[in-house]
Amino acid sequence: MSTLTEQIEKRRTFAIISHPDAGKTTLTEKLLLYGGAINLAGSVKGKRTAKHAVSDWMEIEKQRGISVTSSVLQFKYDGYCINILDTPGHQDFSEDTYRTLMAADSAVMVIDASKGVENQTKKLFKVCVMRHIPIITFINKMDRDAQNPFDLLEDIENVLGINTCPMNWPIGSGKEFKGVYDRKKGKILSYTANNGQREVEQEEIPLDDPDLDSKLFYGQKDTLFDDIDLLDGAGNEFDIDMVRSGQLTPVFFGSALTNFGVEPFLQEFLQLTTAPLAREAGGEMIAPDSDFFSAFVFKIQANMNKAHRDRVAFMRICSGKFDKNMEVYHVQGDRKMKLSQPQQIMAQEREVVEEAYAGDIIGVFDPGMFSIGDTIVSPGQKFAFKGIPTFAPEHFALVRQKDTMKRKQFVKGMNQIAQEGAIQIFHEPESGMEEVIVGVVGVLQFDVLKYRLENEYNVEIIMENTPYQFIRWITSEVDYKALDLASDTKVVADFRDNKLLLFRSEWSIDWALEHNKGLTLQDFGNAE
Repeated sequence: MSTLTEQIEKRRTFAIISHPDAGKTTLTEKLLLYGGAINLAGSVKGKRTAKHAVSDWMEIEKQRGISVTSSVLQFKYDGYCINILDTPGHQDFSEDTYRTLMAADSAVMVIDASKGVENQTKKLFKVCVMRHIPIITFINKMDRDAQNPFDLLEDIENVLGINTCPMNWPIGSGKEFKGVYDRKKGKILSYTANNGQREVEQEEIPLDDPDLDSKLFYGQKDTLFDDIDLLDGAGNEFDIDMVRSGQLTPVFFGSALTNFGVEPFLQEFLQLTTAPLAREAGGEMIAPDSDFFSAFVFKIQANMNKAHRDRVAFMRICSGKFDKNMEVYHVQGDRKMKLSQPQQIMAQEREVVEEAYAGDIIGVFDPGMFSIGDTIVSPGQKFAFKGIPTFAPEHFALVRQKDTMKRKQFVKGMNQIAQEGAIQIFHEPESGMEEVIVGVVGVLQFDVLKYRLENEYNVEIIMENTPYQFIRWITSEVDYKALDLASDTKVVADFRDNKLLLFRSEWSIDWALEHNKGLTLQDFGNAE
């Protein structure tokens, strides 16, 4: 029976970040393949014909081929228990990604070898740097024509401002991709493609192999030797402390699709990253091996299971051990409770959790009592982890249901989707929810809202875009009905009945402040 500390030492919890189409979901699948969590790439265990990625479970994701929610996947490999947080790549869902990164201890950054660092990668990277979390880079798609590897390293260093240290080095790309040179082993790892499945034929070739020329394409040996000299002479030295403080990113080259270099990457990743670290709460550092349980909610997702129409709150365990029937204390709700139906989730597949440890992610049934950022602890503890900031919405639309007889479903659907944090909803003060103003960070969220209301709540909606661009909280004690406002300004209330103002322009904000003595406004807490 292993001790609490031993169990936590085996944990690794990381997020995978990338620009859309860099191959993040494919890499996730291959990692699951090595953990035995799936039998064939592209299929959940036991479902032989499923073609979609296991981490993209929502219907709209399968149709569009993009991830719009973060999935939580757990698997075991080589004695380790690994929690992968797969994040949406699309910028319209960056808020979900930001919250997910709050639950991760490290990040894997996937870069397309033909495109280098792309816009969305920059945004997500900034969040990692802000949190000083280690970033391990996987330069993917070497089986296609790629940029010069030195140019790719320079791109990462210049655009993202982080030092790089290649752990392996590619030999060719596209049709001439022969494998990688492992710098630590001092050997070439040569691969034979096998339709991307787990059993990849791998040959280790020493650099002094007399037949090396014949095993590579013409000129590749000379290029490789020149590159090795340049890397050894002018490249950054590997420094594990710099890696763990987020100042140096180890770089791996490979191809997730053909499975070139994925397992060596996974093996090295486990050595480069740490077990869960202490987290701050109320000015104190909460050690993961503390003798009490603590966790925070970083994600809420409704209707993960069509048959049950349920809501799941995802919690990152920060300290101690979770047992299925234990009593816990919900800090924000100020009540003792048992966490109902605790489960670990593999896309839509679920397993009831008997026990879990610091670093693990568990999903619990949420009857509507949890909010993102809530802290759950052992009874007798009364601290709260730092809240998760919300992004200010940048696009607003007026939404109402087509069929007035479906008002109940409409209100339920809007509230549940809003509680997940994907949208924010506002209404005219004292009017209830006859008509709702929806605020989102990215316009694609409107499409997801419409799709989900129709498919999960059986409600068709009419949506009209509005010209508002800015939103501010009213933070002073003023009579909102007596405010002197420009004609393009609107007073709204959120679901807690806090009053806010919507503006079309910054000029309107200045007008409101100049014409209303004592009015103070506050911007949304932003993640930047």
